[in-house]
Parts: sequence; C-alpha cells; structure tokens
Amino acid sequence: MHMADALLSPAVGATFWAASLGAIAYCSKKLKENPDDKLIPMMGVLGAFIFAAQMINFTIPGTGSSGHLGGGMILAIILGPYAAFIVMASVLTVQALFFADGGLLALGCNIWNLGIYPCFIAYPLIYKPLTKAGNTSKRIVVAALISGVVALQLGAFSVVIETMLSGRSELPFNTFVLLMQPVHLAIGLVEGFVTAGVINFVRAARPEILESVTSSRQLSPDVSIRKVFVGLLVVAVLTGGALSWFASANPDGLEWSIEKVFGRPELPEQETGIAHVLKNIQGKTAFLPDYNFKTGEKKAGGQESGKDEKTWPSAEPGTSVSGVLGSALVLGLIFLIGFGIRVVRKNKT
Repeated sequence: MHMADALLSPAVGATFWAASLGAIAYCSKKLKENPDDKLIPMMGVLGAFIFAAQMINFTIPGTGSSGHLGGGMILAIILGPYAAFIVMASVLTVQALFFADGGLLALGCNIWNLGIYPCFIAYPLIYKPLTKAGNTSKRIVVAALISGVVALQLGAFSVVIETMLSGRSELPFNTFVLLMQPVHLAIGLVEGFVTAGVINFVRAARPEILESVTSSRQLSPDVSIRKVFVGLLVVAVLTGGALSWFASANPDGLEWSIEKVFGRPELPEQETGIAHVLKNIQGKTAFLPDYNFKTGEKKAGGQESGKDEKTWPSAEPGTSVSGVLGSALVLGLIFLIGFGIRVVRKNKT
C-alpha cells in the first residue's frame, strides 16, 4: 500500500509530510522521557524484520492481486506505539530513498497510513482491551485479527481520501473505495494471522517483553532479549535474502485497484513542479530501485513497478542484496536515532 507521487497533489503531500513529522517529533519526545536501554536494539531488529517482510507479496486468491505485511501492529504490540511509529517511519524512509518503493512526495502519506492507524488507533483501542484479561494464545490471535483488519481498512480508506483531496478524477471516489476496501480486508486477515504468530513467538521466548509494554514499565536488567533479538535477526536475513524470491508477481492491492478503475496500475507521472523535482532526487538516491540492480532506466517515485514482468520464483541476486542491505540500513538508522535521543537526553540532564 505504498503510494506513488502520481496519486497526490503537492498540497496534500506537504500536509501529510507536516503531520507525520509532527507525530515523529512527539514520539521522539516520549521516548526521551522514558529511556530504556533495551528498547533501541529491539526497535532495530524489528525494523529490519519488517523491512524484509514487506518485500514478500502474497497472492490474494481469486482476485489477481497481492498484498504484503504492513507490520504496524507487530511493532506496536512489542515496542509500544511511540517506538513503533518511529520504526515504521524509518522503514518507509529507507524504502523510498534507496529502493524507490513509494514516492518522496507521498512519504508523509505512507508514514501516516501505515503508522498512525495501527500504532495509535488499532493498538490502544482494540488490541489492548481485547488482551487486557491476559496474553493467552487465543486472545492474541483474535485481537491481532480484528486490530489488523481495522488498521488496514483505515489505511486503505485514507489512500482513497488522499487521492480524492488531490483532485485525481481518474479515480472516482465510489468506484475506488469499493475496490480498495475488500481487497485490503483480505490482506488484513493475512496480516492478522502473521502478527499473531510473531507475537506468540515473543510471548513464548520472552513474555516479559509484552508485559513491559502493557504495564508501561522498563524491562528488568536481568531479563535477556538475546533470544528474541537473534531469532528476529535470522528471520529478517532469511526473509530478505531468500524468501523474497517467492514474492507474488501480481500487482499489490493498491495497484490492482487503480488498474481496475484506470486501466493501468499507475497514473501518469507529473512532469513539472515539486513532484518532478523529488522524482529526480529519488532517481539519484535509489541505488537498488524496485529491490534490484539497475538495468537501465528505472522508474523512481512509484510503487513496486515491474513486478508483473517477473517470473515466479524470481531468484535474482539483486533481490537478495536488497533484502539484506535494506534490513541493515534500517537497523543502522534506528541505532543512529537511538544514539541521537541519548545525546539529547544527556545534554538536558
């Protein structure tokens, strides 16, 4: 559900950039107020895992479309909403800058759509109340399914609203929303089951991690997170390095919906203005566009273009390099953010 710049007007893109930056600043402030030395490593490894997981598109049967994990619920449940939002913003920024996955003008919208709804609506208003009586395996599955579906539905509806506000008449509201919501309902169900699986793994390995989030307490110094850290890191490397070969070649839910309305999976790109400038910048920063080596002219600022040209499975070395390197970049960026938060906190004390 990574939006391309072609879907947005500069005014809408700038508005959501401002809103997302405001949310990032607020979350950073909350993290500075509640320092936890074990939080940054968990943020880093979960960010690496979510980056790799988002590379795998799974086919939605009977539709000809595909979907990928958003990951916001996983992050919010394990890290809490503030750290989770920072991680999601980091993942999406690395994807846009270095892999041309989602446009730079659309980055604020993508952060909002994939971060705000799971972290600040679905998690506190749905997941937490449903698991308040205890983090049992069954409760986690039910809560993850319901909250995952709600978060995806809200994110998909936001895409429709953002394109409508941008004046994209090629995508009439009623038709677009009637295509977007059902296909993202199916994606949300898959995401719910994946979320439940990851959370139950953490619950089995280190239940104290989940308990510390729900109780707003720091982990005890004698609680080791090594098992969870190593487990998620191994899964991130395997997912990005090998399992990404098996990503569906079908267009994702957003591309599929656009194609059903417009006849093509992408709207025409803007050839002037800020969108064009940002596209040129992205063309220079994205050294592995579409998660592969450059083989000529690649489209910057769009969604995962070229997927319909790939065979399945697509065992390409560029995909493996993208998965591993991208995960490492996210890990490094989050550690850098954590270092910056520590420096600011020390200077204020």
